Amino acid sequence: MLVFFDLPVKNKAQRREAARFRNFLVKDGFYMVQYSVYARVCLGYDGVYTHKGRVYENLPADGSVRLMVVTEKQYEAMELLLGCPAREEEEDQTQLLKIY
Repeated sequence: MLVFFDLPVKNKAQRREAARFRNFLVKDGFYMVQYSVYARVCLGYDGVYTHKGRVYENLPADGSVRLMVVTEKQYEAMELLLGCPAREEEEDQTQLLKIY
């Protein structure tokens, strides 16, 4: 399950609401793929319906949120295209390699 969002952050109340939504996603088991894109693995459609309902219950008042469900095979086929990797991404890659 992928959640994409574009939330206003022009004033303090909007920033607080955007942070509340991001914190909800993390607490519900989502991880950040990139800024404003979060993903979560669901075991079967029952899990999808459960977490989809939780996203609906926690929608911010303003901005846009998109939710897309893809299979594990479709997600694995995603390609990461980088012009020049950011230093943080290079360090993350190294850490993953050390674990294995």
